[in-house]
Amino acid sequence: MSQPSRSRQILFLLVLCCSGNVVLAQTGDTLWEQILRGQSIELSTFEVEKIRVVTVATGLANPFALAFRDNGDILITERYSGKLRLIRDGKLLESDIEGVPPVYSEVFRAGLMGIALHPEDDRIVYLSYTKAIVHEGEPEQTIALVRGRLAEDRLTDVQEIFVAEGLDRGIAASALLFIPDNKLLMSIGGAYVFAGIGEYAQDPSIHYGKLLRLNDDGTAPDDNPFVATGEFLPEVYSVGHRNQLGLTLHPETGDIWASENGPQGGDEVNIILAGANYGWPIASYSRQYRGAWVSATPWLAEYEAPMIVWWPSIAPSGLTFYSGDKFPEWQGNLFVGSMQEGRIPGTGHVERIVFNSRGEEIRREALLTEFKRRVTSVKQGPDGYLYVLIDEEDGALLRIEPVE
Repeated sequence: MSQPSRSRQILFLLVLCCSGNVVLAQTGDTLWEQILRGQSIELSTFEVEKIRVVTVATGLANPFALAFRDNGDILITERYSGKLRLIRDGKLLESDIEGVPPVYSEVFRAGLMGIALHPEDDRIVYLSYTKAIVHEGEPEQTIALVRGRLAEDRLTDVQEIFVAEGLDRGIAASALLFIPDNKLLMSIGGAYVFAGIGEYAQDPSIHYGKLLRLNDDGTAPDDNPFVATGEFLPEVYSVGHRNQLGLTLHPETGDIWASENGPQGGDEVNIILAGANYGWPIASYSRQYRGAWVSATPWLAEYEAPMIVWWPSIAPSGLTFYSGDKFPEWQGNLFVGSMQEGRIPGTGHVERIVFNSRGEEIRREALLTEFKRRVTSVKQGPDGYLYVLIDEEDGALLRIEPVE
Protein backbone atom coordinates (compact mmCIF):
# COMPACT_ATOMS: atom_id res chain seq x y z
CA MET A 1 0.00 0.00 0.00
CA SER A 2 1.39 3.40 -0.91
CA GLN A 3 1.93 6.01 1.79
CA PRO A 4 -0.86 8.34 0.48
CA SER A 5 -3.32 5.43 0.43
CA ARG A 6 -2.43 4.45 3.98
CA SER A 7 -2.86 8.08 5.11
CA ARG A 8 -6.24 8.26 3.46
CA GLN A 9 -7.26 5.00 5.21
CA ILE A 10 -6.15 6.29 8.60
CA LEU A 11 -7.99 9.57 7.99
CA PHE A 12 -11.13 7.63 7.02
CA LEU A 13 -10.95 5.55 10.19
CA LEU A 14 -10.50 8.66 12.33
CA VAL A 15 -13.47 10.38 10.68
CA LEU A 16 -15.58 7.25 11.09
CA CYS A 17 -14.62 6.91 14.76
CA CYS A 18 -15.25 10.57 15.54
CA SER A 19 -18.54 10.56 13.64
CA GLY A 20 -19.68 7.60 15.68
CA ASN A 21 -18.86 9.42 18.89
CA VAL A 22 -20.79 12.48 17.76
CA VAL A 23 -23.87 10.38 16.98
CA LEU A 24 -23.67 8.73 20.37
CA ALA A 25 -23.15 11.95 22.32
CA GLN A 26 -25.35 14.34 20.38
CA THR A 27 -28.40 12.34 19.27
CA GLY A 28 -28.67 9.68 21.96
CA ASP A 29 -30.46 7.40 19.45
CA THR A 30 -28.03 4.54 19.98
CA LEU A 31 -28.32 4.77 23.76
CA TRP A 32 -32.12 4.91 23.62
CA GLU A 33 -32.24 1.88 21.35
CA GLN A 34 -30.12 0.04 23.90
CA ILE A 35 -32.54 1.05 26.64
CA LEU A 36 -35.48 -0.28 24.60
CA ARG A 37 -33.57 -3.56 24.17
CA GLY A 38 -33.24 -3.78 27.94
CA GLN A 39 -29.52 -3.04 28.10
CA SER A 40 -27.96 -1.07 30.95
CA ILE A 41 -26.12 2.18 30.28
CA GLU A 42 -23.31 3.72 32.33
CA LEU A 43 -23.06 7.51 32.43
CA SER A 44 -20.66 9.94 34.09
CA THR A 45 -22.04 12.44 36.61
CA PHE A 46 -20.68 14.90 39.13
CA GLU A 47 -20.09 13.93 42.79
CA VAL A 48 -21.22 10.39 41.98
CA GLU A 49 -18.60 9.46 39.40
CA LYS A 50 -20.68 6.96 37.43
CA ILE A 51 -24.29 5.84 37.43
CA ARG A 52 -25.93 2.85 35.79
CA VAL A 53 -29.29 3.32 34.06
CA VAL A 54 -31.27 0.07 34.08
CA THR A 55 -34.39 -0.62 32.05
CA VAL A 56 -37.19 -1.78 34.37
CA ALA A 57 -39.96 -1.87 31.76
CA THR A 58 -40.65 -0.76 28.20
CA GLY A 59 -43.91 -0.69 26.28
CA LEU A 60 -45.49 2.02 28.43
CA ALA A 61 -47.61 4.46 26.40
CA ASN A 62 -46.86 8.02 27.58
CA PRO A 63 -46.52 7.18 31.30
CA PHE A 64 -47.22 10.07 33.65
CA ALA A 65 -46.93 9.05 37.32
CA LEU A 66 -46.03 6.02 39.44
CA ALA A 67 -46.56 4.61 42.93
CA PHE A 68 -44.80 1.85 44.88
CA ARG A 69 -46.62 -0.77 46.96
CA ASP A 70 -45.08 -2.52 49.95
CA ASN A 71 -45.29 -5.89 48.16
CA GLY A 72 -43.02 -4.67 45.35
CA ASP A 73 -45.76 -3.78 42.85
CA ILE A 74 -45.27 -0.58 40.83
CA LEU A 75 -48.40 1.15 39.52
CA ILE A 76 -48.08 3.50 36.53
CA THR A 77 -50.63 5.79 34.87
CA GLU A 78 -50.63 6.13 31.07
CA ARG A 79 -51.87 9.61 30.26
CA TYR A 80 -53.49 9.28 26.84
CA SER A 81 -54.55 5.64 26.85
CA GLY A 82 -56.24 6.16 30.23
CA LYS A 83 -54.79 2.85 31.40
CA LEU A 84 -53.36 1.90 34.77
CA ARG A 85 -50.41 -0.48 34.32
CA LEU A 86 -48.84 -2.85 36.83
CA ILE A 87 -45.26 -4.04 37.20
CA ARG A 88 -45.24 -7.19 39.32
CA ASP A 89 -42.21 -9.30 40.17
CA GLY A 90 -40.14 -6.99 37.99
CA LYS A 91 -42.23 -7.46 34.83
CA LEU A 92 -44.86 -5.27 33.18
CA LEU A 93 -48.13 -7.19 32.97
CA GLU A 94 -49.45 -7.35 29.43
CA SER A 95 -53.00 -6.44 30.44
CA ASP A 96 -53.86 -3.17 32.13
CA ILE A 97 -55.77 -2.98 35.41
CA GLU A 98 -59.52 -3.20 34.92
CA GLY A 99 -61.96 -0.89 36.66
CA VAL A 100 -60.44 2.50 35.81
CA PRO A 101 -63.28 4.91 34.92
CA PRO A 102 -63.57 6.31 31.37
CA VAL A 103 -60.88 8.93 30.81
CA TYR A 104 -61.24 11.84 28.39
CA SER A 105 -58.07 12.15 26.30
CA GLU A 106 -59.21 13.49 22.94
CA VAL A 107 -57.34 16.77 23.28
CA PHE A 108 -53.69 17.60 23.92
CA ARG A 109 -52.46 16.76 27.44
CA ALA A 110 -55.81 15.52 28.77
CA GLY A 111 -56.01 12.04 30.28
CA LEU A 112 -55.11 9.91 33.30
CA MET A 113 -52.59 11.67 35.52
CA GLY A 114 -51.95 11.51 39.27
CA ILE A 115 -51.82 8.39 41.42
CA ALA A 116 -51.52 8.01 45.21
CA LEU A 117 -51.88 5.07 47.60
CA HIS A 118 -53.55 5.36 50.98
CA PRO A 119 -50.84 5.53 53.68
CA GLU A 120 -52.67 3.03 55.92
CA ASP A 121 -53.67 0.56 53.18
CA ASP A 122 -51.77 0.61 49.90
CA ARG A 123 -54.47 -1.46 48.20
CA ILE A 124 -56.59 1.71 48.15
CA VAL A 125 -55.70 3.64 44.98
CA TYR A 126 -56.50 7.29 44.15
CA LEU A 127 -56.44 8.54 40.54
CA SER A 128 -56.91 12.03 39.09
CA TYR A 129 -57.98 12.37 35.48
CA THR A 130 -59.73 14.45 32.84
CA LYS A 131 -63.44 13.66 32.81
CA ALA A 132 -65.91 14.31 29.98
CA ILE A 133 -69.06 16.11 31.13
CA VAL A 134 -72.03 17.90 29.60
CA HIS A 135 -72.42 21.55 30.55
CA GLU A 136 -75.47 23.50 29.39
CA GLY A 137 -76.05 20.88 26.74
CA GLU A 138 -72.50 21.07 25.35
CA PRO A 139 -69.66 18.54 25.70
CA GLU A 140 -67.01 19.81 28.12
CA GLN A 141 -64.36 18.41 30.44
CA THR A 142 -63.20 18.84 34.02
CA ILE A 143 -60.84 17.16 36.52
CA ALA A 144 -62.09 14.36 38.77
CA LEU A 145 -60.74 12.12 41.53
CA VAL A 146 -61.65 8.47 42.06
CA ARG A 147 -60.83 5.95 44.77
CA GLY A 148 -60.78 2.18 44.32
CA ARG A 149 -59.42 -0.97 45.93
CA LEU A 150 -56.82 -3.04 44.11
CA ALA A 151 -57.66 -6.75 44.08
CA GLU A 152 -55.05 -8.75 42.16
CA ASP A 153 -55.10 -6.96 38.78
CA ARG A 154 -58.35 -4.99 38.90
CA LEU A 155 -59.86 -2.04 40.75
CA THR A 156 -62.98 -2.73 42.76
CA ASP A 157 -65.37 -0.50 44.73
CA VAL A 158 -64.47 2.43 42.46
CA GLN A 159 -66.03 5.70 43.62
CA GLU A 160 -65.84 9.21 42.22
CA ILE A 161 -65.11 11.25 45.35
CA PHE A 162 -64.34 14.71 43.98
CA VAL A 163 -65.07 16.75 40.84
CA ALA A 164 -63.50 20.17 40.30
CA GLU A 165 -65.68 23.26 40.10
CA GLY A 166 -65.22 24.96 36.73
CA LEU A 167 -64.51 23.78 33.21
CA ASP A 168 -61.11 22.65 31.98
CA ARG A 169 -60.35 25.14 29.20
CA GLY A 170 -56.59 24.75 29.36
CA ILE A 171 -55.92 21.04 29.87
CA ALA A 172 -55.12 21.13 33.55
CA ALA A 173 -52.42 18.91 35.00
CA SER A 174 -53.16 17.14 38.28
CA ALA A 175 -50.75 15.56 40.77
CA LEU A 176 -51.56 13.71 44.02
CA LEU A 177 -49.68 13.34 47.31
CA PHE A 178 -50.62 12.05 50.74
CA ILE A 179 -49.03 14.03 53.59
CA PRO A 180 -48.30 12.87 57.17
CA ASP A 181 -51.71 13.89 58.56
CA ASN A 182 -53.29 11.44 56.05
CA LYS A 183 -54.74 14.30 54.02
CA LEU A 184 -54.52 14.14 50.24
CA LEU A 185 -53.03 17.02 48.24
CA MET A 186 -54.38 17.44 44.71
CA SER A 187 -53.11 20.01 42.25
CA ILE A 188 -55.41 21.37 39.55
CA GLY A 189 -53.66 23.54 36.99
CA GLY A 190 -54.90 24.89 33.69
CA ALA A 191 -54.70 28.64 34.45
CA TYR A 192 -53.20 29.71 31.13
CA VAL A 193 -52.96 33.38 30.17
CA PHE A 194 -52.49 32.51 26.49
CA ALA A 195 -55.89 30.80 26.53
CA GLY A 196 -57.54 33.72 28.29
CA ILE A 197 -58.00 31.83 31.56
CA GLY A 198 -55.05 33.04 33.62
CA GLU A 199 -57.52 34.63 36.05
CA TYR A 200 -58.59 31.12 37.09
CA ALA A 201 -55.66 31.11 39.52
CA GLN A 202 -57.19 33.97 41.54
CA ASP A 203 -60.88 33.11 41.00
CA PRO A 204 -62.49 32.13 44.34
CA SER A 205 -65.34 30.20 42.71
CA ILE A 206 -63.35 27.51 40.86
CA HIS A 207 -60.63 24.98 41.70
CA TYR A 208 -58.33 25.61 38.72
CA GLY A 209 -54.95 27.19 39.42
CA LYS A 210 -55.11 25.92 43.02
CA LEU A 211 -53.62 23.27 45.28
CA LEU A 212 -56.31 21.37 47.20
CA ARG A 213 -56.20 19.51 50.52
CA LEU A 214 -58.77 16.74 50.91
CA ASN A 215 -59.84 14.11 53.41
CA ASP A 216 -59.35 10.57 52.18
CA ASP A 217 -63.03 10.48 51.19
CA GLY A 218 -62.67 13.57 48.96
CA THR A 219 -64.33 16.05 51.33
CA ALA A 220 -62.80 19.29 52.62
CA PRO A 221 -61.07 19.14 56.03
CA ASP A 222 -62.51 21.50 58.64
CA ASP A 223 -59.08 23.03 59.29
CA ASN A 224 -58.39 24.06 55.69
CA PRO A 225 -57.31 27.72 55.52
CA PHE A 226 -60.39 29.13 53.75
CA VAL A 227 -63.15 27.14 55.45
CA ALA A 228 -63.86 29.82 58.05
CA THR A 229 -63.61 32.87 55.79
CA GLY A 230 -65.20 31.47 52.63
CA GLU A 231 -62.73 33.55 50.60
CA PHE A 232 -62.04 30.52 48.41
CA LEU A 233 -63.67 27.11 48.04
CA PRO A 234 -63.25 24.96 51.18
CA GLU A 235 -60.98 22.39 49.48
CA VAL A 236 -58.42 25.05 48.51
CA TYR A 237 -55.08 25.00 50.35
CA SER A 238 -53.08 27.53 48.27
CA VAL A 239 -53.84 29.76 45.26
CA GLY A 240 -52.10 31.61 42.44
CA HIS A 241 -50.69 28.63 40.54
CA ARG A 242 -50.46 28.06 36.80
CA ASN A 243 -49.97 24.32 36.25
CA GLN A 244 -48.42 22.11 38.96
CA LEU A 245 -47.15 18.71 37.82
CA GLY A 246 -45.14 17.57 40.84
CA LEU A 247 -45.58 17.33 44.62
CA THR A 248 -43.16 16.01 47.23
CA LEU A 249 -42.22 16.37 50.92
CA HIS A 250 -38.88 17.53 52.25
CA PRO A 251 -37.52 14.55 54.24
CA GLU A 252 -36.24 16.69 57.13
CA THR A 253 -38.52 19.71 57.40
CA GLY A 254 -41.73 18.03 56.20
CA ASP A 255 -42.42 21.05 53.96
CA ILE A 256 -44.52 20.58 50.83
CA TRP A 257 -42.57 21.32 47.64
CA ALA A 258 -44.39 21.71 44.30
CA SER A 259 -43.14 22.15 40.73
CA GLU A 260 -45.01 24.55 38.49
CA ASN A 261 -44.79 25.08 34.74
CA GLY A 262 -44.44 28.61 33.39
CA PRO A 263 -44.96 29.26 29.68
CA GLN A 264 -41.55 30.38 28.39
CA GLY A 265 -39.19 30.69 31.34
CA GLY A 266 -40.39 31.31 34.86
CA ASP A 267 -40.87 27.67 35.81
CA GLU A 268 -40.92 27.36 39.59
CA VAL A 269 -40.52 25.12 42.59
CA ASN A 270 -42.44 26.49 45.56
CA ILE A 271 -42.64 25.65 49.25
CA ILE A 272 -46.38 25.49 49.86
CA LEU A 273 -47.84 27.28 52.88
CA ALA A 274 -51.45 26.98 54.00
CA GLY A 275 -53.56 29.83 52.66
CA ALA A 276 -50.69 31.42 50.72
CA ASN A 277 -51.00 33.12 47.34
CA TYR A 278 -48.22 32.48 44.79
CA GLY A 279 -49.11 35.37 42.53
CA TRP A 280 -49.90 33.87 39.13
CA PRO A 281 -50.53 35.66 36.81
CA ILE A 282 -50.23 39.03 38.60
CA ALA A 283 -46.55 38.56 39.45
CA SER A 284 -44.41 36.16 37.44
CA TYR A 285 -40.91 35.63 36.05
CA SER A 286 -42.47 34.19 32.87
CA ARG A 287 -42.68 35.37 29.29
CA GLN A 288 -45.57 34.42 27.05
CA TYR A 289 -44.93 31.99 24.20
CA ARG A 290 -44.60 34.91 21.77
CA GLY A 291 -42.11 36.70 24.02
CA ALA A 292 -44.07 39.34 25.94
CA TRP A 293 -43.80 39.40 29.74
CA VAL A 294 -46.75 37.82 31.54
CA SER A 295 -46.85 40.57 34.17
CA ALA A 296 -45.36 43.99 34.81
CA THR A 297 -43.34 42.68 37.76
CA PRO A 298 -41.81 39.32 38.67
CA TRP A 299 -42.43 39.74 42.39
CA LEU A 300 -44.75 41.51 44.81
CA ALA A 301 -44.44 41.50 48.60
CA GLU A 302 -47.95 40.13 49.17
CA TYR A 303 -47.18 36.94 47.24
CA GLU A 304 -44.91 34.02 48.08
CA ALA A 305 -41.67 33.99 46.08
CA PRO A 306 -40.48 30.74 44.45
CA MET A 307 -37.59 28.75 45.90
CA ILE A 308 -36.29 27.83 42.44
CA VAL A 309 -36.82 29.54 39.08
CA TRP A 310 -35.79 28.30 35.63
CA TRP A 311 -34.87 30.50 32.72
CA PRO A 312 -35.21 29.15 30.07
CA SER A 313 -38.06 26.82 30.93
CA ILE A 314 -37.40 23.13 31.54
CA ALA A 315 -41.11 22.16 31.78
CA PRO A 316 -40.69 20.60 35.26
CA SER A 317 -42.72 17.52 36.09
CA GLY A 318 -42.51 15.10 39.02
CA LEU A 319 -39.92 15.73 41.73
CA THR A 320 -38.40 13.98 44.74
CA PHE A 321 -35.81 14.59 47.45
CA TYR A 322 -33.17 11.90 47.75
CA SER A 323 -32.84 10.46 51.25
CA GLY A 324 -31.65 6.89 50.59
CA ASP A 325 -28.37 5.12 51.24
CA LYS A 326 -27.46 4.10 47.67
CA PHE A 327 -26.13 7.58 46.79
CA PRO A 328 -24.71 9.13 49.99
CA GLU A 329 -23.29 12.04 47.96
CA TRP A 330 -26.80 12.94 46.77
CA GLN A 331 -28.62 12.95 50.09
CA GLY A 332 -30.74 16.07 50.43
CA ASN A 333 -30.59 16.79 46.70
CA LEU A 334 -33.79 17.58 44.82
CA PHE A 335 -34.42 15.68 41.57
CA VAL A 336 -36.86 17.23 39.09
CA GLY A 337 -38.12 15.74 35.83
CA SER A 338 -37.82 17.94 32.73
CA MET A 339 -40.01 17.45 29.65
CA GLN A 340 -38.07 19.88 27.46
CA GLU A 341 -35.71 22.82 27.85
CA GLY A 342 -36.18 26.18 26.20
CA ARG A 343 -39.18 24.82 24.26
CA ILE A 344 -36.78 22.70 22.16
CA PRO A 345 -37.96 19.11 21.55
CA GLY A 346 -35.56 16.34 22.52
CA THR A 347 -34.08 18.19 25.50
CA GLY A 348 -35.87 16.45 28.38
CA HIS A 349 -33.77 15.23 31.30
CA VAL A 350 -33.57 14.91 35.09
CA GLU A 351 -32.35 17.99 36.95
CA ARG A 352 -30.37 17.55 40.19
CA ILE A 353 -30.38 20.56 42.54
CA VAL A 354 -27.95 20.87 45.46
CA PHE A 355 -28.52 23.03 48.55
CA ASN A 356 -26.22 24.29 51.26
CA SER A 357 -26.78 23.81 55.00
CA ARG A 358 -29.13 26.84 55.03
CA GLY A 359 -31.33 25.38 52.29
CA GLU A 360 -30.03 27.76 49.63
CA GLU A 361 -29.46 26.50 46.09
CA ILE A 362 -25.79 26.20 45.12
CA ARG A 363 -25.58 23.84 42.13
CA ARG A 364 -27.56 22.18 39.34
CA GLU A 365 -26.74 19.20 37.15
CA ALA A 366 -28.66 17.81 34.16
CA LEU A 367 -28.81 14.00 34.09
CA LEU A 368 -29.91 11.61 31.32
CA THR A 369 -29.53 14.31 28.67
CA GLU A 370 -28.05 11.63 26.39
CA PHE A 371 -31.48 10.03 25.89
CA LYS A 372 -33.12 13.27 24.70
CA ARG A 373 -36.52 12.16 25.92
CA ARG A 374 -39.31 13.74 27.97
CA VAL A 375 -39.30 12.89 31.68
CA THR A 376 -42.67 13.02 33.44
CA SER A 377 -41.73 11.60 36.83
CA VAL A 378 -38.69 10.93 39.02
CA LYS A 379 -39.19 9.21 42.35
CA GLN A 380 -37.11 7.51 45.01
CA GLY A 381 -38.08 3.87 45.37
CA PRO A 382 -38.31 1.87 48.60
CA ASP A 383 -35.00 0.24 47.63
CA GLY A 384 -33.16 3.59 47.66
CA TYR A 385 -32.73 3.81 43.89
CA LEU A 386 -34.16 6.56 41.70
CA TYR A 387 -36.91 5.67 39.20
CA VAL A 388 -37.61 7.74 36.08
CA LEU A 389 -40.60 7.66 33.69
CA ILE A 390 -39.88 8.43 30.04
CA ASP A 391 -42.83 9.98 28.21
CA GLU A 392 -42.90 8.41 24.75
CA GLU A 393 -45.47 6.46 22.76
CA ASP A 394 -43.15 3.54 23.49
CA GLY A 395 -42.05 4.86 26.88
CA ALA A 396 -40.15 3.24 29.69
CA LEU A 397 -39.49 3.05 33.42
CA LEU A 398 -35.79 3.38 34.23
CA ARG A 399 -33.85 2.84 37.44
CA ILE A 400 -30.70 4.79 38.35
CA GLU A 401 -28.13 2.80 40.33
CA PRO A 402 -24.58 3.55 41.46
CA VAL A 403 -21.69 1.82 39.70
CA GLU A 404 -19.72 0.09 42.43
